[in-house]
Amino acid sequence: MHPKPIRELRNLTRYRRSLIRDRTREMQRVEKLLEDAQIKITSVVSDVFVVSGRLILHALIDGQRDPTVLAQMARGRLRVEIAQPQEALRGFFTDHHGAILAMMLDNIDRLTAQITALDTTIAEAVAPFARQVAQLSEITAVGPTAAQELIADVGVDMTRFPSDAHLVSWAKFCPQTHEPAGIKKNKGRAKGSPWLAATLGNIAGSACRTDSFLGARHRRIAKRRGKQKATVATGNAVLVIVYHLLSDPAVRFRDLGADHFDTRIDKQRRARNPATQLQAVTGQKITIRDGKAIIAEPEPEPEAA
Repeated sequence: MHPKPIRELRNLTRYRRSLIRDRTREMQRVEKLLEDAQIKITSVVSDVFVVSGRLILHALIDGQRDPTVLAQMARGRLRVEIAQPQEALRGFFTDHHGAILAMMLDNIDRLTAQITALDTTIAEAVAPFARQVAQLSEITAVGPTAAQELIADVGVDMTRFPSDAHLVSWAKFCPQTHEPAGIKKNKGRAKGSPWLAATLGNIAGSACRTDSFLGARHRRIAKRRGKQKATVATGNAVLVIVYHLLSDPAVRFRDLGADHFDTRIDKQRRARNPATQLQAVTGQKITIRDGKAIIAEPEPEPEAA
């Protein structure tokens, strides 16, 4: 069991995630309501909930229906097809849409204020672990928020785990192997904490778009095994890094680089995969020798007797 400060931090971070999910759902309801009214506001502003979008939404609530007037409320960078703003904002928005939209925006503002207040409370609760948060924040795609969530779920005392493999197994981020009747079957990973899985999933989703070791690892596995397995493998790698960082205060994160796998694999092995693919297409036997592809001549067919 985690000590009391970690348990309190865990409650705070999990409730913050719940509030963020609730706010996201409410934002999706707003977008669905606008679609129902055939208001294509995303053709005028890139984000419905920033300044420009809010101005247009409040104008709709107040009864403004002129699409030209609404389009002129856009500010800053636009994702516009301003050539026909009237078509984008000419819909069937009525007073009942306005009443519902006002309630939705009130809910979004309320949830945003609660999340902001909770951020302050979490910052105070995580202050004793500021060093660990700074360590974990250096990992690719792990910011302060994700670092707080990792500490809240995993803790900071790694002596509980004899090795990094034990931490990965505890988190259920490794595949299970069953051997009924002596036959090995991969059952995928077991169900662990959904909160930790969500955090690691978000980290993997961000890491796959980076030019880093974790990004390269995710893309290599996704290409061969699919995105879901790549996400689990990336989360596995993140947990291994977390274990070693939290085990030694002096250790700092150092990215191995996106070319880590290329530098470790020799030229013969890199050439083997394209050669195999070409062999499957041509039907000819292709071997790699001294960095060159050699196509074997087909054997002559035996003459008929």
